Amino acid sequence: MKTYHIPQTELSVSRLAYGCMKIGGSWGPEPLTQAVKDAAAKAVVTAYEQGITLFDHADIYSRGKSEEAFADVWSIVPRDKIVVQSKCGIRFAGDPYPGAPHRFDFSYEHIVASVEGSLRRLRTDYLDVLLLHRPDALVEPEEVARAFDDLSAAGKVRYFGVSNHTAAQMALLRIHIDQPIVINQVQLSLLHHYLISEGVVANIAGKPAVYGEPGRTALATATLDYCRAHGILVQAWGPVASGQVLNPPADAAPHVKATAALVTQMAQEKGTTPEAIALAWLLRHPAGIQPIIGTTKPERIIASCQADAVTLARGEPLP
Repeated sequence: MKTYHIPQTELSVSRLAYGCMKIGGSWGPEPLTQAVKDAAAKAVVTAYEQGITLFDHADIYSRGKSEEAFADVWSIVPRDKIVVQSKCGIRFAGDPYPGAPHRFDFSYEHIVASVEGSLRRLRTDYLDVLLLHRPDALVEPEEVARAFDDLSAAGKVRYFGVSNHTAAQMALLRIHIDQPIVINQVQLSLLHHYLISEGVVANIAGKPAVYGEPGRTALATATLDYCRAHGILVQAWGPVASGQVLNPPADAAPHVKATAALVTQMAQEKGTTPEAIALAWLLRHPAGIQPIIGTTKPERIIASCQADAVTLARGEPLP
């Protein structure tokens, strides 16, 4: 698989990444089963054999069980051949005491404790990349800076980034931290395209983000352009919109069904898979976007990786 260089780092990674959210099974308190571990290993090894070298985690995925399940593959997947990335900052309701609300927490104590937990569950000495998961309204950038400094000095995290952050939120952090922000992981797909489309429809009265789609938009605030200008790799989560661009539900909106039909048509014309077309749309963007695929089905992982061999031209589909 072709690769990207993550700007401001020594890391070279596959153009597609594998998201490990689903490999830990349920989000309840029940422990991992051998069946879940076996399925996780099969999915991860399939991704690795297809050329994927970046594996994305978060401390909350299946309440830590996804990281724990991933660690069982170290006898097959060499640690020094892959990039392991995790995220922190989301706290469940009831954590750390009964009645505590669901919230976001970028305090020094929580960031450091989250990394320690991830390292323990992943059975590794370091994370290649740590991302701050969702913006914390009460963030104190000085605390984030102190956490990053200590984690970096201890060799527990090599590089740092964010997830779901706006341009202004990244700019604020960059004033205080010494380490570069190397990644921003954001929702992006054919159906959630606002980071791209906002620049096209700006200042056009009454026009929807894409013609044929209901008139609506999402706050994007030049985030994509900010990342391009500052050498921040854009990772796309939900790149096939939870499968809606492949097999939309019967009650899907007309523009969703039309998008899925076009994806299927283009896949047939190019002799590839619908997954490959949907992901190649993101790979075509000159920002160098890295889609994060999240299916646990080996056949769909293989179908998705065909995107690396698809190149879309300007203006496709062509007449």
